[in-house]
Amino acid sequence: MSLPVMYQRWSWMTFAHWRYPAPVVQRLLPDGLTVETYRDDAWVGLAMFLMEGVRPPGLPAVPWLSRFPETNVRTYVRDRQGRSGIRFLSLDAARLPAVLGGRAGFGLPYFWSRMSVGKAGPRVRYQCRRHWPGPRGARGDAEVEVGEAFTEDEYDEQSHFLIERYRLFTRMAGRLATARVEHPRWPLRHARLRALDQSLLQAGGLPEPYGSPLLHASAGVPVRIGMPHR
Repeated sequence: MSLPVMYQRWSWMTFAHWRYPAPVVQRLLPDGLTVETYRDDAWVGLAMFLMEGVRPPGLPAVPWLSRFPETNVRTYVRDRQGRSGIRFLSLDAARLPAVLGGRAGFGLPYFWSRMSVGKAGPRVRYQCRRHWPGPRGARGDAEVEVGEAFTEDEYDEQSHFLIERYRLFTRMAGRLATARVEHPRWPLRHARLRALDQSLLQAGGLPEPYGSPLLHASAGVPVRIGMPHR
C-alpha cells in the first residue's frame, strides 16, 4: 500500500453471517463484480463494532469525531481481474461527518444512524436506528456473549473466507473503484447470540435471512485504509 489515507481501529467486533443463493446477491452488485461463493453459497455479513482512533495521516485523533459505533452489511466478490474483496451494501455510522466523508471520498453507501455499543463483562450490546437518508428506522440491535479464543485448528477455511478481507470495492463517478485495507489477522473468539433484531439486510435489498447466523467475535485490530483507485 502507498501512503494510507486513513488510520483507525475496529474494536469489540461481532460478525454475523448468513447464507444466500448466489443469484439473489448477484443482482445487487454493479457491473464488473461477481459474487464469491463458499461451497456454492453466497454469504452476507452484519459486522457490528466500535470505530476508534479515526484520523488521516499526520493529524491526531479528535475524541468525539474519532470514536463512534458502526454497523455494516457486506458481501464477498471478485472483480474481472480475479481480485477478491468486500462489497458493502450499507454502512451505518453515528457521526454525520464520517457519513458525509465516506460517501464523498469513497463512494460508499453510508447512513447516519443513532447508535451505541456497550460492553459489560463478556457481553456486548449493539444498537442502531437509521436516521438519514433512509429507509428511516431500519435497525440493527444485538446482544452477544463472547467466549473462548479460537485455536489454530478452529481458524478454518470458512472463517478465513468470511473474515480475512483486505480489499473493498465501490463505485465513484459511475465507475468501479477499489481500495486496499491493511490490518493484522483477526484474533477471533467464539460468540453466542443472545438477542437479535435487525432489518438492515432487508433495507439493503435482500430477503429476510433464514436461520441462525454464524458468529465470530474479536477484540479488534488496527487498520490502515488506502486511496481508492478506478
